[in-house]
Amino acid sequence: MRIALATDAWYPQVNGVVRTLGATVAELLERGYEVELITPDRFRTIPLPGYKSIDIAIAPRFAARRLLGAFKPDVVHIATEGPIGWSARGWCKAHKVPFTTAFHTRFPDYAAVRTGISAERFWPLFRHFHRESRAVLVASASLSQELEARGISGVRPWTRGIDQAQFQPVGGLHPAMLDLPRPILLNVGRVSPEKNLEAFLDLDFPGSKVVVGDGPALESLRSRYPEAIFLGALAGDELASAYRTADCFVFPSLTDTFGLVVIEALACGLPVAGFPVQGPVDILGRAGRGIADDFPARVGALSANLREAVATALGADRQAAAVFAQQFTWAKATDQFLAAIQSAATRNSGMKELVD
Repeated sequence: MRIALATDAWYPQVNGVVRTLGATVAELLERGYEVELITPDRFRTIPLPGYKSIDIAIAPRFAARRLLGAFKPDVVHIATEGPIGWSARGWCKAHKVPFTTAFHTRFPDYAAVRTGISAERFWPLFRHFHRESRAVLVASASLSQELEARGISGVRPWTRGIDQAQFQPVGGLHPAMLDLPRPILLNVGRVSPEKNLEAFLDLDFPGSKVVVGDGPALESLRSRYPEAIFLGALAGDELASAYRTADCFVFPSLTDTFGLVVIEALACGLPVAGFPVQGPVDILGRAGRGIADDFPARVGALSANLREAVATALGADRQAAAVFAQQFTWAKATDQFLAAIQSAATRNSGMKELVD
């Protein structure tokens, strides 16, 4: 099967979407699929306003369509609702090629934070984008229910995974954190307004607060919170060492659709604290024992009072957290991805369902 993947988010960006797509492409290639990448590095780009580290393609319509036409995909997966995504969608419609989409990011909520305009004003555009998709892939059950309630149909699961060889509880510790007062509270992710980092940094809690990541709010937060430690963006073994050195991972976001950093932290044996909202609740469950509330030990805590969540999470079982995270694999996530796109391709051709 020839699969084209069109995305506005790609390397060198550092975020959950890029890590998800990169890991999925690696799995697909290992399984023998032909994959064509329609990514920003193949176009002229400019920095996204407000996010200088993110490049966005300028008028990619004709070049994207030329690339897709030359590849002749059986199916196209459109990962983002940006210029490349819209261009790929137009080509698929014009050439009657089936396509699937994904809802990775709550752009209506992000736009509301940046503009002050109600998120409800942005949702009709996203309903239109996903309307003719053969499957809309989402990471969690709660997001699936929300999208269906908002008129986005054909939703299918696509969970997330981690590199379990890299994110594990045994290994080196981060030297910049070793001598900090305990407990060490850690946040990892994009440093931007929609991440609600103030809720973390304003916590009246003893110990140290460490932020790992880069983004448009970094210098402002560094100035406003001089007592916090800002380590910048980390990756690979260095990121894993930061997780292992901390005592609690604090995830204050109210807008993430999943939170890949949550399962990375858990895999390193780091309990998680957050709000009981979409994303964290789909991983930890409301009682910190998984969605079904059946894991034998608490691995984190969620509460509307973030301070209480941190206090409870600090008593969680670190070894159990690492075991809990082993359920999240890229092989399992890619199985779900393939089930969706194979179904889309099969419906288009009238052939029997393809199998590996």
